[in-house]
Amino acid sequence: MNLFESYGLRQQIMEAIGQLGFEKPTPIQQECIPFILQEKKDLVALAQTGTGKTAAFGLPILENIEPEVPAIQTLILSPTRELCMQIAKDLGDFSVNMPKLKTVAVYGGANIQAQISALKKKPQIVVGTPGRTLDLIKRKVLKIDHIQWLVLDEADEMLSMGFKEDLNAILATTPADKQTLLFSATMPEEIRRIAKTYMTDYKEISVGKKNAGAENVNHEYYVVHSKNRYAALKRVVDLYPKIYAIVFCRTRAETKEVADKLMGDGYNADTLHGDLSQAQRDFVMNRFRQKHLQLLVATDVAARGLDVNDLTHVINYNLPDELEAYIHRSGRTGRADKKGTSVSIIHTREPQKIKALEKMIKKPFTRQQVPDGKSICKKQLFNLVDKVEQVQVDTAQIEPFLPVVLKKLSWLDRDELIKRFVSVEFNRFLAYYKNAPDLNVSLDYDKSSSGRGSVKGSKRSQSSMEFSKLYINLGTKNNLSPGKLIGLINERTKSSAIKIGHIEMMKKFCFFEVDQRFEKQVQDALQGIQWGSIKTVVELKTSKAPKKIRRKQ
Repeated sequence: MNLFESYGLRQQIMEAIGQLGFEKPTPIQQECIPFILQEKKDLVALAQTGTGKTAAFGLPILENIEPEVPAIQTLILSPTRELCMQIAKDLGDFSVNMPKLKTVAVYGGANIQAQISALKKKPQIVVGTPGRTLDLIKRKVLKIDHIQWLVLDEADEMLSMGFKEDLNAILATTPADKQTLLFSATMPEEIRRIAKTYMTDYKEISVGKKNAGAENVNHEYYVVHSKNRYAALKRVVDLYPKIYAIVFCRTRAETKEVADKLMGDGYNADTLHGDLSQAQRDFVMNRFRQKHLQLLVATDVAARGLDVNDLTHVINYNLPDELEAYIHRSGRTGRADKKGTSVSIIHTREPQKIKALEKMIKKPFTRQQVPDGKSICKKQLFNLVDKVEQVQVDTAQIEPFLPVVLKKLSWLDRDELIKRFVSVEFNRFLAYYKNAPDLNVSLDYDKSSSGRGSVKGSKRSQSSMEFSKLYINLGTKNNLSPGKLIGLINERTKSSAIKIGHIEMMKKFCFFEVDQRFEKQVQDALQGIQWGSIKTVVELKTSKAPKKIRRKQ
């Protein structure tokens, strides 16, 4: 029996979702669909990505909407173009048997005139990114003063991407009597503020634990020296011949560097970053979705809202600066009741971040040993044998060539033939991993050292690395975040290799640690540059704080 029938959805919807294979609602759908169908109260729903949230709000809205009324009745906001397009496509699939219902997607990076023309045809549902939606509202083309439903999908991501002001401006123009449905994977304070400001008497539904990782995801990490990070990445990839993964890097420069190395080493990889045109981005994503690429190297911003099925792994080449972003990264695998693995490659100064992540997502992280060459070669050999065993033989096509082939190889006995055949594909792994060094780092934790690790046998451990603390007169009020600060340092110093330690963000300034050896280089690179209306001042923090710091914030 199709359990969706119990919700009393109209026949056109039931036929559409039946063709899509919908039979059993997911937990978030079980909670949200009856509520939205029966209640007029606002809703805050907390659930991980990939749990069926679009159907959770989309099906009841389609049930209650009036297709015959040519006016915008629903506005759905999402953080990225990709997610916006995916939501619009899903709603189109759900409403395929409702010919009078129109859904229009509006987003940046596309021809705005085409979107204006589509809006003039009076759709009932508009799905948009905050920036383009606000632009169309200001042009008086998109009129949302009579909408009945407002959906904020991936609300926490919209805030982390800097859409707070756009959201406030959009929400302020909506009618008071609408039903607001806010969906989020995490519940930061800003989400609570939006709920309290723009929602009345709302119900909170939480599927799973707040700020928790997806249930079907295993969390693993490897500890290596920073210089060995790429070598460790290669070994992880080689250990899983059928890997299909997103590799997350901290900056766009790093994504280019890692992707170029992977492609140069013969991997099916490409990169996704902010320098790509929309056409280039679409081309890369299409190849990745069709699995012509095994590895997509991306920044958090570039990968926001990507909806890709069947990922086996998420690899954190660097941990995110804001740990909540880890939830979104890891949630891209382990979807639709399938298992997934989130791998983090960390250096010796970062085990405390793993402990913080364990506490935040309430799941254990398993430390794995970086595989040695023998283990990888064994895995690759068995994968090759499996491929040979399972290959489909087109006898009719190959038959004419067999006599010549058999004659040419007739001097080889069975064992020798197998050895040579296997070596054709396998020699490169044997050559590469011959005498491969051990990349693992041993950590000793001194109970009196507040959990910091030291490295056995290392001349200069990262945990004992000397850091200098610098002050800069920019803070959150100036739209500076840890990620933007690191990007600024990388850009101005023209290097992504300078180690950045703890970053302490304040309203009007911040402190940050850098490798003491690069203290002057970083200070000179950031000194006196223009950031908005502010000219930067960078100082070495001494025991006496600069006068500017003493001012009450």
